[in-house]
Amino acid sequence: MPKSQNQKLKILYVLEALKKTDEYNPISVGELVDYLASNGIKAERKSVYDDLDALERFGYDIIRKNGKNGGVYLGAREFELPEIKLLVDAVQSSKFISESKSGRLIEKLAKLAGGDQTAILKRQVTYYGKVKTRNENVFISIDKIHTAMAENRMISFLYYAYIVEDGKIKKVCRHEGKKYCASPWTLTWDNEFYYMLAYDESSEMIKHFRVDKMADISILHKERRGKEAFGSSGISGYTNSVFSMFGGADENVRISCDNSLIGAVVDRYGSDLAILKESDERFIFTAKVKVSPQFFAWVFSFGKGMKILSPENVVEQMKAYLKETSQIYFDSFIF
Repeated sequence: MPKSQNQKLKILYVLEALKKTDEYNPISVGELVDYLASNGIKAERKSVYDDLDALERFGYDIIRKNGKNGGVYLGAREFELPEIKLLVDAVQSSKFISESKSGRLIEKLAKLAGGDQTAILKRQVTYYGKVKTRNENVFISIDKIHTAMAENRMISFLYYAYIVEDGKIKKVCRHEGKKYCASPWTLTWDNEFYYMLAYDESSEMIKHFRVDKMADISILHKERRGKEAFGSSGISGYTNSVFSMFGGADENVRISCDNSLIGAVVDRYGSDLAILKESDERFIFTAKVKVSPQFFAWVFSFGKGMKILSPENVVEQMKAYLKETSQIYFDSFIF
C-alpha cells in the first residue's frame, strides 16, 4: 500500500486515540484503522499492530483485551484518576483563577483521564458559589514572577485595590498610579489566594502583594535585595508566622488550648510543634507569630478553647481588640 502524505504522523494519531480509551472503552485495531483513515492516513492492520508494539516498548501501558468486546486500551497513565480529581477540585475552588480559565483547565485535566471519565469529570464540575477573580492574566503574572526569581531580578508592577465611592465598588490603582519596584522572594498560597512576598526597598520591609491584583509586571535589570529581612528563620519561618498575609510585630506567644483544638494548631504550625501538658483537658504551646488583628481573630474563633498567656503586651492587645470589637454592638444595645 502506498504511503499517504500524513504517514509520519500515524503513530501519533494511534496514541491520541488510545488516550481516549480505558478498560471499559477499548478500541479495536479495525477501529484504529478507520480512525486513521478519517484523518487522511491509509494503514494496514499489521502496521497498526507494529505501532502498538512500538508504543509499548517506549513505555506506554498498552493493555490487550480479548473477547467479543475486546480491543486495546491505555492502562497506567501519567496521572491516576484520584490525582486528576484532586487537581480538578483545586482548580475549581481556587479564587485566583477566573471562571473561564478554570473551565479550560478542567477540560484539559479531564482529557487526561480517558474513556467515560473525561465526560464524567466535566459533568461533575461545580463552582460552589465561589467568588472567582476576573483577572485573566494571573498565569502570565505568575510566570513573570517565577522568571524574575530564577534570574535574581527585581520587578516593577501596578497594584490595584478596591474602594467604596458614592455607594459603589470601584477598582483603583494604588501608590498614586505609580509602579511599585520590589524584589520577589517567594510565592505563597494563603486563604485561597496567591501572594508574592517581596522586599520593598523604599520602606525597608517585606510586603505581601496579591498576585491577582498585580498588573503590567516588568522584569528589571537590578538584582534582588532584602533576603536578610526575613530574619534568621528564613522565608519558610516567616510565612509560618504570618496570618492571612497580614504582617505585624514578631512575638513568641504562649497559648493555652483545649485538647480538642490540637488539629487546628497542627494545621497552623505543623506536627513538630512542642507542647506541654497544662491539665488533663488542656495543653500549652509557644509559637512565633506576627501579632495582628487576624491573629487575634484566629484565637477568638475558638472561644474559651484558646487563651493567650504571654507576653503581657500581647494579652493587653487582645483585650483591647475584644473591647473595641464588642463596642460596635454594645453602643447600640438597649437594656
